[in-house]
Amino acid sequence: MNLTTEIMYKAIVEKDTSFEGQFFTAVKTTGIFCRPSCTARKPKIENIEFLKTAKECILKGYRACKVCNPLASLNETPAIFQQVIDELSENPSIKFKDYDLRQKGIEPSQIRRWFLKNHGITFQAYQRMFRINSAFKKIQNGESVTHTAYDAGFESLSGFGNTFKSVFGVSPKRGKEQHIIDMTRIETPLGTMIACATKEGICLLEFTDRKMLETELKSIAKLLNATIVQGNNPHFELLQMQLGEYFKGERKEFSVPLHTPGTAFQQKVWKALQSIEYGQTRSYREQAITIDSPESVRAVANANGMNRVSLLIPCHRVIGSDGKLTGYGGGLWRKKYLLELEERNS
Repeated sequence: MNLTTEIMYKAIVEKDTSFEGQFFTAVKTTGIFCRPSCTARKPKIENIEFLKTAKECILKGYRACKVCNPLASLNETPAIFQQVIDELSENPSIKFKDYDLRQKGIEPSQIRRWFLKNHGITFQAYQRMFRINSAFKKIQNGESVTHTAYDAGFESLSGFGNTFKSVFGVSPKRGKEQHIIDMTRIETPLGTMIACATKEGICLLEFTDRKMLETELKSIAKLLNATIVQGNNPHFELLQMQLGEYFKGERKEFSVPLHTPGTAFQQKVWKALQSIEYGQTRSYREQAITIDSPESVRAVANANGMNRVSLLIPCHRVIGSDGKLTGYGGGLWRKKYLLELEERNS
Protein backbone atom coordinates (compact mmCIF):
# COMPACT_ATOMS: atom_id res chain seq x y z
CA MET A 1 0.00 0.00 0.00
CA ASN A 2 1.25 3.46 -0.90
CA LEU A 3 0.97 5.41 2.34
CA THR A 4 -0.33 8.82 1.31
CA THR A 5 -0.80 11.68 3.77
CA GLU A 6 -4.56 11.17 3.56
CA ILE A 7 -4.32 7.45 4.39
CA MET A 8 -2.00 8.08 7.34
CA TYR A 9 -4.14 10.90 8.73
CA LYS A 10 -7.25 8.72 8.46
CA ALA A 11 -5.34 5.97 10.33
CA ILE A 12 -4.44 8.23 13.27
CA VAL A 13 -7.97 9.64 13.49
CA GLU A 14 -9.33 6.08 13.65
CA LYS A 15 -6.48 4.97 15.97
CA ASP A 16 -5.84 2.06 13.60
CA THR A 17 -3.39 -0.38 15.22
CA SER A 18 -2.75 -2.15 11.89
CA PHE A 19 -0.49 0.78 10.92
CA GLU A 20 1.79 0.29 13.95
CA GLY A 21 5.44 0.27 12.89
CA GLN A 22 4.77 1.78 9.46
CA PHE A 23 5.08 5.44 10.42
CA PHE A 24 5.10 7.94 13.29
CA THR A 25 3.04 11.11 13.66
CA ALA A 26 5.22 14.13 14.48
CA VAL A 27 3.28 17.16 15.72
CA LYS A 28 4.98 20.45 14.82
CA THR A 29 3.08 22.58 17.36
CA THR A 30 3.97 20.45 20.40
CA GLY A 31 7.26 18.84 19.35
CA ILE A 32 5.88 15.38 20.21
CA PHE A 33 5.84 12.22 18.09
CA CYS A 34 3.27 9.43 18.47
CA ARG A 35 2.18 6.00 17.31
CA PRO A 36 -0.61 5.80 14.70
CA SER A 37 -2.93 4.40 17.40
CA CYS A 38 -2.28 7.13 20.00
CA THR A 39 -5.42 8.08 21.93
CA ALA A 40 -4.37 11.70 22.47
CA ARG A 41 -6.36 14.48 20.80
CA LYS A 42 -5.57 14.71 17.08
CA PRO A 43 -3.97 17.88 15.70
CA LYS A 44 -4.90 19.49 12.40
CA ILE A 45 -3.34 17.86 9.36
CA GLU A 46 -1.31 20.99 8.52
CA ASN A 47 0.43 20.70 11.91
CA ILE A 48 1.66 17.16 11.27
CA GLU A 49 4.54 15.54 9.44
CA PHE A 50 4.65 11.76 9.02
CA LEU A 51 8.05 10.13 9.53
CA LYS A 52 9.07 6.52 8.96
CA THR A 53 11.30 5.88 11.97
CA ALA A 54 11.78 6.95 15.57
CA LYS A 55 15.34 7.84 14.59
CA GLU A 56 14.06 10.45 12.12
CA CYS A 57 11.73 11.90 14.76
CA ILE A 58 14.50 12.24 17.35
CA LEU A 59 16.94 13.74 14.84
CA LYS A 60 14.34 16.38 13.98
CA GLY A 61 14.00 17.31 17.64
CA TYR A 62 10.69 15.59 18.46
CA ARG A 63 10.12 13.99 21.88
CA ALA A 64 8.30 10.72 22.55
CA CYS A 65 4.61 11.08 23.52
CA LYS A 66 3.89 10.16 27.16
CA VAL A 67 0.40 8.92 26.25
CA CYS A 68 1.28 6.23 23.68
CA ASN A 69 5.02 5.87 24.51
CA PRO A 70 6.12 5.16 20.92
CA LEU A 71 9.54 3.86 21.96
CA ALA A 72 8.43 1.48 24.72
CA SER A 73 7.97 -1.61 22.58
CA LEU A 74 10.48 -1.00 19.81
CA ASN A 75 11.20 -4.46 18.28
CA GLU A 76 9.55 -6.14 21.27
CA THR A 77 9.49 -9.93 21.31
CA PRO A 78 5.92 -11.13 20.59
CA ALA A 79 4.39 -12.49 23.82
CA ILE A 80 3.63 -15.89 22.29
CA PHE A 81 7.29 -16.25 21.22
CA GLN A 82 8.53 -15.07 24.62
CA GLN A 83 6.51 -17.83 26.30
CA VAL A 84 8.32 -20.46 24.22
CA ILE A 85 11.71 -18.83 24.92
CA ASP A 86 10.94 -18.83 28.67
CA GLU A 87 9.98 -22.51 28.60
CA LEU A 88 13.19 -23.33 26.77
CA SER A 89 15.22 -21.32 29.30
CA GLU A 90 13.69 -23.26 32.18
CA ASN A 91 14.29 -26.63 30.51
CA PRO A 92 16.86 -26.58 27.65
CA SER A 93 16.28 -30.29 26.94
CA ILE A 94 12.79 -29.51 25.55
CA LYS A 95 12.52 -29.96 21.78
CA PHE A 96 9.78 -27.86 20.19
CA LYS A 97 8.88 -29.48 16.89
CA ASP A 98 6.57 -27.95 14.28
CA TYR A 99 3.61 -29.88 15.71
CA ASP A 100 4.31 -28.54 19.23
CA LEU A 101 4.50 -24.97 17.93
CA ARG A 102 1.19 -25.30 16.05
CA GLN A 103 -0.43 -26.62 19.23
CA LYS A 104 0.59 -23.33 20.85
CA GLY A 105 -0.91 -21.35 17.98
CA ILE A 106 2.46 -20.55 16.37
CA GLU A 107 3.08 -21.09 12.68
CA PRO A 108 6.62 -22.59 12.40
CA SER A 109 7.56 -20.44 9.41
CA GLN A 110 6.55 -17.33 11.36
CA ILE A 111 8.83 -17.99 14.34
CA ARG A 112 11.59 -19.10 11.97
CA ARG A 113 11.49 -15.78 10.10
CA TRP A 114 11.41 -13.82 13.38
CA PHE A 115 14.46 -15.66 14.77
CA LEU A 116 16.37 -15.24 11.50
CA LYS A 117 15.65 -11.50 11.52
CA ASN A 118 16.39 -10.88 15.21
CA HIS A 119 18.95 -13.55 16.14
CA GLY A 120 20.50 -14.44 12.79
CA ILE A 121 19.65 -18.13 13.25
CA THR A 122 16.53 -20.28 12.89
CA PHE A 123 14.46 -21.27 15.92
CA GLN A 124 15.63 -24.89 15.57
CA ALA A 125 19.26 -23.73 15.60
CA TYR A 126 18.48 -21.55 18.61
CA GLN A 127 17.12 -24.58 20.46
CA ARG A 128 20.22 -26.67 19.64
CA MET A 129 22.49 -23.84 20.78
CA PHE A 130 20.61 -23.52 24.04
CA ARG A 131 20.83 -27.27 24.72
CA ILE A 132 24.54 -27.46 23.97
CA ASN A 133 25.24 -24.36 26.08
CA SER A 134 23.39 -25.90 29.02
CA ALA A 135 25.36 -29.11 28.57
CA PHE A 136 28.63 -27.19 28.49
CA LYS A 137 27.88 -25.58 31.85
CA LYS A 138 26.98 -28.93 33.42
CA ILE A 139 30.28 -30.46 32.26
CA GLN A 140 32.15 -27.44 33.67
CA ASN A 141 30.36 -28.04 36.97
CA GLY A 142 31.65 -31.60 37.12
CA GLU A 143 28.79 -33.71 35.69
CA SER A 144 29.71 -36.69 33.52
CA VAL A 145 29.67 -36.38 29.73
CA THR A 146 27.36 -39.40 29.34
CA HIS A 147 24.77 -38.15 31.83
CA THR A 148 24.92 -34.63 30.40
CA ALA A 149 24.47 -35.81 26.80
CA TYR A 150 21.29 -37.76 27.45
CA ASP A 151 19.94 -35.22 29.92
CA ALA A 152 20.30 -32.56 27.21
CA GLY A 153 18.09 -34.60 24.88
CA PHE A 154 20.75 -36.09 22.60
CA GLU A 155 20.06 -39.63 21.43
CA SER A 156 23.71 -40.69 21.10
CA LEU A 157 27.07 -39.80 22.57
CA SER A 158 28.58 -39.44 19.10
CA GLY A 159 25.90 -36.95 18.06
CA PHE A 160 26.48 -34.99 21.25
CA GLY A 161 30.25 -35.07 20.77
CA ASN A 162 30.07 -33.85 17.17
CA THR A 163 27.69 -31.00 18.02
CA PHE A 164 29.74 -30.00 21.07
CA LYS A 165 32.97 -29.91 19.07
CA SER A 166 31.41 -27.92 16.21
CA VAL A 167 30.34 -25.21 18.68
CA PHE A 168 33.25 -25.10 21.15
CA GLY A 169 36.10 -26.44 19.02
CA VAL A 170 36.98 -29.11 21.59
CA SER A 171 35.59 -32.49 22.61
CA PRO A 172 33.20 -32.74 25.60
CA LYS A 173 35.98 -34.33 27.67
CA ARG A 174 38.07 -31.18 27.22
CA GLY A 175 35.08 -28.93 27.93
CA LYS A 176 36.38 -27.96 31.36
CA GLU A 177 39.36 -26.29 29.71
CA GLN A 178 37.16 -24.05 27.55
CA HIS A 179 35.76 -20.68 28.62
CA ILE A 180 32.33 -19.40 27.64
CA ILE A 181 30.65 -16.03 27.11
CA ASP A 182 26.86 -15.99 27.30
CA MET A 183 24.98 -13.78 24.87
CA THR A 184 21.40 -12.52 24.91
CA ARG A 185 19.18 -9.96 23.18
CA ILE A 186 17.66 -7.09 25.19
CA GLU A 187 14.93 -4.75 23.97
CA THR A 188 15.27 -1.06 24.83
CA PRO A 189 13.40 2.09 23.80
CA LEU A 190 16.26 2.85 21.39
CA GLY A 191 16.29 -0.55 19.73
CA THR A 192 17.68 -4.02 20.32
CA MET A 193 20.94 -4.49 22.21
CA ILE A 194 23.26 -7.49 22.41
CA ALA A 195 24.58 -8.27 25.88
CA CYS A 196 27.44 -10.65 26.66
CA ALA A 197 28.51 -11.82 30.09
CA THR A 198 30.94 -14.11 31.88
CA LYS A 199 30.75 -15.31 35.48
CA GLU A 200 32.51 -12.09 36.50
CA GLY A 201 30.09 -9.66 34.85
CA ILE A 202 28.88 -7.92 31.70
CA CYS A 203 31.62 -7.78 29.08
CA LEU A 204 29.67 -6.30 26.15
CA LEU A 205 26.52 -4.23 25.68
CA GLU A 206 25.94 -2.76 22.23
CA PHE A 207 23.13 -1.81 19.87
CA THR A 208 22.71 -4.47 17.19
CA ASP A 209 23.12 -1.99 14.33
CA ARG A 210 26.54 -0.77 15.46
CA LYS A 211 29.01 -1.30 12.60
CA MET A 212 31.77 -2.40 14.99
CA LEU A 213 29.65 -5.05 16.74
CA GLU A 214 31.05 -8.07 14.86
CA THR A 215 34.61 -6.84 15.43
CA GLU A 216 33.88 -6.30 19.12
CA LEU A 217 32.43 -9.80 19.52
CA LYS A 218 35.54 -11.34 17.93
CA SER A 219 37.78 -9.13 20.07
CA ILE A 220 36.15 -10.04 23.39
CA ALA A 221 36.19 -13.76 22.50
CA LYS A 222 39.91 -13.54 21.72
CA LEU A 223 40.75 -11.47 24.80
CA LEU A 224 38.97 -13.91 27.11
CA ASN A 225 39.92 -17.03 25.11
CA ALA A 226 36.25 -17.99 25.05
CA THR A 227 33.40 -19.09 22.81
CA ILE A 228 30.30 -16.88 22.56
CA VAL A 229 26.99 -18.76 22.68
CA GLN A 230 23.32 -17.88 23.16
CA GLY A 231 22.47 -18.57 26.77
CA ASN A 232 21.32 -17.42 30.19
CA ASN A 233 23.61 -15.70 32.65
CA PRO A 234 22.87 -14.58 36.24
CA HIS A 235 23.89 -11.00 35.36
CA PHE A 236 21.34 -10.62 32.54
CA GLU A 237 18.29 -10.37 34.79
CA LEU A 238 19.80 -7.54 36.85
CA LEU A 239 21.01 -5.81 33.69
CA GLN A 240 17.58 -5.92 32.06
CA MET A 241 15.89 -4.61 35.22
CA GLN A 242 18.33 -1.73 35.66
CA LEU A 243 18.21 -0.76 31.98
CA GLY A 244 14.42 -0.61 32.22
CA GLU A 245 14.67 1.68 35.26
CA TYR A 246 17.26 3.86 33.52
CA PHE A 247 15.08 4.44 30.45
CA LYS A 248 12.14 5.33 32.70
CA GLY A 249 14.30 7.98 34.36
CA GLU A 250 14.25 6.08 37.66
CA ARG A 251 17.92 5.01 37.83
CA LYS A 252 21.04 7.18 37.71
CA GLU A 253 23.71 4.60 38.55
CA PHE A 254 24.23 0.96 37.57
CA SER A 255 25.41 -1.73 39.97
CA VAL A 256 25.69 -4.57 37.45
CA PRO A 257 29.16 -6.18 37.72
CA LEU A 258 31.44 -5.55 34.73
CA HIS A 259 34.19 -7.63 33.12
CA THR A 260 36.11 -5.30 30.82
CA PRO A 261 39.54 -6.57 29.74
CA GLY A 262 41.76 -3.91 28.17
CA THR A 263 45.09 -2.11 28.43
CA ALA A 264 46.02 -0.15 31.55
CA PHE A 265 45.35 3.11 29.65
CA GLN A 266 41.94 1.92 28.45
CA GLN A 267 41.01 0.87 31.97
CA LYS A 268 41.97 4.33 33.25
CA VAL A 269 39.85 6.02 30.55
CA TRP A 270 36.83 3.74 31.15
CA LYS A 271 37.05 4.37 34.90
CA ALA A 272 37.06 8.11 34.19
CA LEU A 273 33.95 7.71 32.04
CA GLN A 274 32.16 6.10 34.97
CA SER A 275 33.02 9.12 37.12
CA ILE A 276 30.96 11.47 34.89
CA GLU A 277 27.78 12.04 36.85
CA TYR A 278 24.31 11.41 35.46
CA GLY A 279 23.04 14.44 33.56
CA GLN A 280 26.56 15.91 33.18
CA THR A 281 28.91 15.99 30.19
CA ARG A 282 32.65 16.29 29.75
CA SER A 283 34.82 17.16 26.74
CA TYR A 284 37.58 14.83 25.52
CA ARG A 285 40.14 17.36 26.74
CA GLU A 286 38.52 17.49 30.19
CA GLN A 287 38.55 13.71 30.29
CA ALA A 288 42.27 13.68 29.40
CA ILE A 289 42.93 16.14 32.25
CA THR A 290 40.90 13.94 34.62
CA ILE A 291 43.31 11.04 34.05
CA ASP A 292 46.35 13.39 34.43
CA SER A 293 47.24 13.07 30.76
CA PRO A 294 46.22 16.39 29.16
CA GLU A 295 48.28 15.73 26.04
CA SER A 296 46.44 12.47 25.29
CA VAL A 297 43.17 13.85 23.92
CA ARG A 298 43.27 11.71 20.77
CA ALA A 299 44.26 8.58 22.70
CA VAL A 300 41.40 9.21 25.12
CA ALA A 301 38.96 9.52 22.21
CA ASN A 302 40.26 6.22 20.79
CA ALA A 303 39.87 4.49 24.16
CA ASN A 304 36.31 5.82 24.40
CA GLY A 305 35.62 4.29 21.00
CA MET A 306 36.95 0.95 22.25
CA ASN A 307 34.43 0.85 25.10
CA ARG A 308 32.36 -2.30 24.56
CA VAL A 309 29.84 -1.66 27.37
CA SER A 310 27.46 1.10 26.30
CA LEU A 311 25.37 2.99 28.88
CA LEU A 312 26.96 1.24 31.88
CA ILE A 313 30.26 2.89 30.93
CA PRO A 314 28.71 6.18 29.75
CA CYS A 315 30.80 7.28 26.78
CA HIS A 316 27.67 9.10 25.53
CA ARG A 317 28.42 11.79 28.16
CA VAL A 318 31.58 12.92 26.34
CA ILE A 319 31.08 15.75 23.84
CA GLY A 320 33.21 18.06 21.72
CA SER A 321 35.00 21.04 23.31
CA ASP A 322 32.58 23.31 21.41
CA GLY A 323 29.61 21.60 23.06
CA LYS A 324 28.58 19.72 19.92
CA LEU A 325 27.75 16.02 19.86
CA THR A 326 30.56 13.98 18.34
CA GLY A 327 31.40 10.34 17.72
CA TYR A 328 29.13 7.72 19.24
CA GLY A 329 29.08 4.11 18.04
CA GLY A 330 25.34 3.81 18.63
CA GLY A 331 24.63 6.85 16.44
CA LEU A 332 24.38 10.55 17.31
CA TRP A 333 20.58 10.34 17.39
CA ARG A 334 20.83 7.91 20.30
CA LYS A 335 23.44 10.07 22.04
CA LYS A 336 21.08 13.04 21.74
CA TYR A 337 18.20 11.02 23.20
CA LEU A 338 20.28 9.73 26.13
CA LEU A 339 21.63 13.16 27.10
CA GLU A 340 18.14 14.70 26.91
CA LEU A 341 16.73 11.82 28.98
CA GLU A 342 19.33 12.41 31.69
CA GLU A 343 18.91 16.19 31.59
CA ARG A 344 15.14 15.87 32.10
CA ASN A 345 15.55 13.55 35.07
CA SER A 346 18.53 15.20 36.81
